[in-house]
Amino acid sequence: MQTIILGGGCFWCTESVFLSVKGVQSVVSGYMGGDSVSANYEAVCGGDTGHVEVIKVEFDENTVPLEVLLDVFFATHDPTTMDRQGNDVGSQYRSVVFYTDEAQKPTVDRTINKLRDMGIGIVTEVHPAAEFYQAEDTHQDFFNRNPGQAYCNFAIPPKLAKLRKEFSQYMVN
Repeated sequence: MQTIILGGGCFWCTESVFLSVKGVQSVVSGYMGGDSVSANYEAVCGGDTGHVEVIKVEFDENTVPLEVLLDVFFATHDPTTMDRQGNDVGSQYRSVVFYTDEAQKPTVDRTINKLRDMGIGIVTEVHPAAEFYQAEDTHQDFFNRNPGQAYCNFAIPPKLAKLRKEFSQYMVN
């Protein structure tokens, strides 16, 4: 098993995508990368802590390689906008990969360089993992527990459709 931490906008959206990928054993929403010694939804949304909304993804690399997870990540959010994902604006929504093992970093760098070679202006930050603060229980598995939530119904279905179209062989049935 491996773990990677990904920030690609609202964690409700990224969580929904990665819960749909074969080989992903768990997805935990949380916060990482800030300066304060704690993090919670209210403080992070205020933009004052420096933290990013992230998901901690635990996966079986024999079922879904890190390269595929990164391809899914970059395909299902906008890695070209600084501190913004759609209507979500602020440094807490920036695109970032926190690797948990030095052996992951070359794969992350290769993936980003491949996209840049294609002419895509990637602004995604890459850092070693820092202290992970698990988000409040109300934010875990949010879309599945709140299927009528308007924001989720606007933002998540297009991401899942893209996942189905481009990565169907890696989707949970």
